[in-house]
Amino acid sequence: MNDDQLLRYSRHLLLKEVDLAGQERLARARVLVVGCGGLGAAAVPYLAAAGVGELWLADDDAVELSNLQRQVAYGEADLGRPKVDAARDAVRRIDPAVKLRTFAERLDEARLVALAREVDVLLDCSDNYPTRQALNRAALAARRPVVVGAAVRFDGQLLVVDPRRAGTPCYHCLFGGSEASDGACATFGVFSPLVGVIGAQQALEALKLIIGIGDAPIGRLISYDALSGAWRELGFGRDPECASCAPYARMDQP
Repeated sequence: MNDDQLLRYSRHLLLKEVDLAGQERLARARVLVVGCGGLGAAAVPYLAAAGVGELWLADDDAVELSNLQRQVAYGEADLGRPKVDAARDAVRRIDPAVKLRTFAERLDEARLVALAREVDVLLDCSDNYPTRQALNRAALAARRPVVVGAAVRFDGQLLVVDPRRAGTPCYHCLFGGSEASDGACATFGVFSPLVGVIGAQQALEALKLIIGIGDAPIGRLISYDALSGAWRELGFGRDPECASCAPYARMDQP
């Protein structure tokens, strides 16, 4: 680490839980962010600023005027551009040294599995149930942790799935079934700073996983009510009949 990097990350280096070893882990890390909307636009800048060495960004959408109310990584000059391109430029403004790979497409499950095997952590910043289930299955297949976030109206949610830890539940254990909906922003609305709160939390949990510090909310659904300012926690366990993770649990048995 050169002098400029020591200065850039000095506030991290002052933390004994991070220190030089932790910062070097971040520099070697590769993170896949699926979804560059409200949550992704909040999480990605923090991942870049914190020193994550390589970011892979996936989103098939373009920046629209209605996005600018909450997707603060973008501006009017980005209207009509692919979100991955606008997010890439936002990262480059923060730190040109960050390596970037972008996917302006909706990744199918086979592609998600292949990419998951090449990264250290996944961030689920998507806004639809099928993608979340596919990303959960990809994380299980690749044995990579995934940090899941959701935000609609005034309500946010966060949880972590880490298949590396035996006996822990997955996203499908809690949200099973073939259909579900958190509600579309265009239909139900979303309070502007809420996506920042949850997206920043996703970045925080990803950094902790990379460095290997603290406790991740595994088997715990963290909910945030922006109107009351209250955080709540719901514990849940592995479903022994889960269609997503039960087959892997059986494979792990001696």
